[in-house]
Amino acid sequence: MQNLLTIAGRQFRSYFNGAIAYIIICFILLVVGFYFWETFFLYRRATTRELFSLMSLINYFALPALTMGLIAEEKRTKTIELLITMPVSEAQVILGKFVGVLGLYAVLLALTVPYPMSVSSLGELDWGPVFAGYVSLFLQGSAILALGLMASSLTESQITALFITWSFTIVFFLIDKFLPLAPLSIAGLLEFLSFDAHLDSMRRGVIAMRDLIFFTTVTAIGLMVAFRALESRRWS
Repeated sequence: MQNLLTIAGRQFRSYFNGAIAYIIICFILLVVGFYFWETFFLYRRATTRELFSLMSLINYFALPALTMGLIAEEKRTKTIELLITMPVSEAQVILGKFVGVLGLYAVLLALTVPYPMSVSSLGELDWGPVFAGYVSLFLQGSAILALGLMASSLTESQITALFITWSFTIVFFLIDKFLPLAPLSIAGLLEFLSFDAHLDSMRRGVIAMRDLIFFTTVTAIGLMVAFRALESRRWS
């Protein structure tokens, strides 16, 4: 556990040693803040559903930038060879990297809390859907970050890792958009594989077990593939 926390802390601090964390956080907060408040008064009621919709849409494209160098950069600079020969397991490396980037994402979510607080000062806000909305964003973010870590473990190029992750996230984003064209035999499967189908129910304040299982499974698969990819280097 100590090794895992050490790796996670090192990864978390590394984001703030450069500009990437500040750029991505500021970009997301500015874009979400602008579009949220631009349309907020059109609804004529205290609601944050649009906030969570905007955040989830931006996550598909912004979060892969946080993960593209997690393993790929280590492999490019050969520091991964030193890391895996140290008294740490591949699982600790993968989980440590994941916890580190997930911590940064948690900071980003925390910085958006003033938005619903401001809404509550303008009207009577139902905090149930707000809580469910943050749960949905956290689960979505965890899944995307795990997929990004997986992609980063498969290549030495950060750009390649970025585009691999974008490919996955775009598929999960668009898959339910083709439901009207899909045969009835697979329509249910396509809807189940859609991130948005699960996020929509949570944004309404309903946290169903199927949604928790789905995002947890996607996250676990991403981490398992990343673990296997890193483990294979020990025997290559």
